[in-house]
Amino acid sequence: MRRIPIAGPWITQREIDYVTDAVTHSWYDSANLYHERFERAFSQYVCVPHSMALPSCTSGIHLALTALGVADGDEVIVPEVTWIATAAPVSYVGAIPVFVDVDPTTWCISPESLEAAITPRTKAVITVDLYGNMADYDRILAIANKYNLRVIEDAAEAAGARYKGKNAGSFGDVAVFSFHGSKTLTTGEGGMLVTHDRALFDRANFLRDHGRVPGDFRFENSEVAFKYKMSSMQAALGLAQTERLDELIEKKRETFAWYRERLSGIPCLTLNDPGLDVDATYWMTSIVWNESFGLGKKDVSDALARHGIDTRPFFSPLSSLGAYQHLSGIEACRARNPVSYRLRDCGINLPSSLGLQEEEVDFVCEHLRRIFSKCL
Repeated sequence: MRRIPIAGPWITQREIDYVTDAVTHSWYDSANLYHERFERAFSQYVCVPHSMALPSCTSGIHLALTALGVADGDEVIVPEVTWIATAAPVSYVGAIPVFVDVDPTTWCISPESLEAAITPRTKAVITVDLYGNMADYDRILAIANKYNLRVIEDAAEAAGARYKGKNAGSFGDVAVFSFHGSKTLTTGEGGMLVTHDRALFDRANFLRDHGRVPGDFRFENSEVAFKYKMSSMQAALGLAQTERLDELIEKKRETFAWYRERLSGIPCLTLNDPGLDVDATYWMTSIVWNESFGLGKKDVSDALARHGIDTRPFFSPLSSLGAYQHLSGIEACRARNPVSYRLRDCGINLPSSLGLQEEEVDFVCEHLRRIFSKCL
């Protein structure tokens, strides 16, 4: 049985040619040629002047927190529904993650939950543009300004999305992107940090190369810092993908439209809803169903898997993970963040590969309609 994968890239001859050139020529004095081209092209695309190519989105969040001065004892607010990579760097710098609920429609951080969680120790908030959607940034930035919070936009899954005409990655003090192999724009592994703040960018650039000034060849390190650099081959792949990003996003939107058309007649199912203000990029097409239907996400995923259809579950709330059970007051999160816990039990991501064909979507939806036939 040929499986229908959950994710996968779209690679053309352009990517192959750029990577071949990089592996052939990007050494020594030319080692940073593709980094500079990639960073410049990405900055132009997201309309943010300073971009820094990195080995992962996680390293970008770590650099951002460190450059912003977040440290021991500070609190950083994080939405429950996200991959642990959003929150883990908070622990790297000795700060305390505080988990808040998400909006029931967008699945992004809830402004009401954000404001309710702020204490005198809160230093920053990390927003998450989940599955290619975007949060209500007007309200979030107003709250951040009111309480003097720093804002890190985790746009890992949302390259090319827009909120009220502004690009994902252009909100707050700093933003980060992921170029993991599953992402719309991929470098295999990799990430990007972007910011409007030149001083913040310079500080992060200093920290990412073992605490030395860019261009230093005397190896005089003034701080113990990090090693967060992307290879030239990854940068070459990223440049080619950035030049094709509109094409990649259009494919994601086409895939979502196929699913929406075929599943619109099942009343107990809800697909991604970006609302009126967001041009989403649908990194993952996702479904949520009513709790009253009586099926858990494992039931639905297992039923699809028997027909060769790969899925992935909605992220489990961070407060439910074993990694965070040591935090004070963690038990209260389930009652405080009900939307996140409901999504955990009744939500999955559907196959969303850039190579997905319309007949494969037909096949997936045929089996979904059988599973949810009692709704019809």
